[in-house]
Amino acid sequence: MAGAAPDGSTFVHGRPGRVAILLVQLGTPQAPEPTAVRRYLAEFLSDPRVVEIPRLLWLPVLHGIVLRTRPAKSAAKYASIWTAEGSPLAVTSQRQTTMLRGWLGERGHDVEVALAMRYGEPSLPTVLRELRDKQVDRLLVLPMYPQYSASTTATVFDAIAREFAGWRNLPELRLVRSFHDHPAYIHALGRKVGERWAREGRPQQLVMSFHGVPQRSLALGDPYHCECHKTARLLAEALGLAADQYVVSFQSRFGRAEWLKPYTMQTLEDLARRGVGRVDVVCPGFVADCLETLEEIAMEARAAFLEAGGEQFRYLQCPNEAPEFIDALALLVEEHMAGWSTRRLQGDAERGRDAELAASASRAKLMGAAR
Repeated sequence: MAGAAPDGSTFVHGRPGRVAILLVQLGTPQAPEPTAVRRYLAEFLSDPRVVEIPRLLWLPVLHGIVLRTRPAKSAAKYASIWTAEGSPLAVTSQRQTTMLRGWLGERGHDVEVALAMRYGEPSLPTVLRELRDKQVDRLLVLPMYPQYSASTTATVFDAIAREFAGWRNLPELRLVRSFHDHPAYIHALGRKVGERWAREGRPQQLVMSFHGVPQRSLALGDPYHCECHKTARLLAEALGLAADQYVVSFQSRFGRAEWLKPYTMQTLEDLARRGVGRVDVVCPGFVADCLETLEEIAMEARAAFLEAGGEQFRYLQCPNEAPEFIDALALLVEEHMAGWSTRRLQGDAERGRDAELAASASRAKLMGAAR
């Protein structure tokens, strides 16, 4: 029996519930144009977790100054990285979603796998309602931020809670808080960097650049700074680097407040002035290349380093669609789905058992490689 609820959903009694995996990325403008960028920035910078300034003070500045001056400049930067397929972040995130769906299917899991953007499209409310219409009653949310921060991961929870406030029948909900130190993620990062070094040689210095947040967030108890440093330490160990062969820095400072230091641009300029000629930069806080990596690091940071006297600058791409990273996502999902029945039934039972054995072997191999 089907019935329409006041929230617009249609529930069919007696139909088996489903499990869904929801990947959530930050978001991107729909086009590299001022109007689209203004719309995106208005939503992003209006979030009180992103800009922790009292609303009465911040909103007049946002709408009176920032959204009048910044969109055109940002649109030009987006245009410099835009592809024929669209936004690099959106394209890569969709491919990751498709690949993860395939990985899980090969392992015998019969689940929905969807992608939503925290800001922009496809929006979280829209995707959540689509999953509801597919009778999803167990939902695993995986924010694509390796390190937890109130300004990223927590905003995903906020948006989900607001949407669920109007639902009658809520799904069982699990949220992956972070995966900054997951062995499979560290292995994927190390493999990506190691393969590049095997082809082209090692630099004099590896710079690990993470997205910055205001310094006050650390004093208020946000664990982001600590989780970034743990990711960096584990990656350095996986690569066999000594403490003086890498440095951790923070990028994308916004406004006049003090942010986490050292700043990436200043770090690169200082390295060049000290005679370090060859540097590689990797961004372990991003799982898909985007404006902050392709423009800010690969273009702006490169120019700053070379102008300060550096000789060779290489940007090492994010995990993107690397098989090791998709495998890491699959392992992470399997761990957090523990206890949920997701295996195919009847004719697929034998295949499911084989996939489970293969997944266990793959997990053991990855764990050993990351140690």
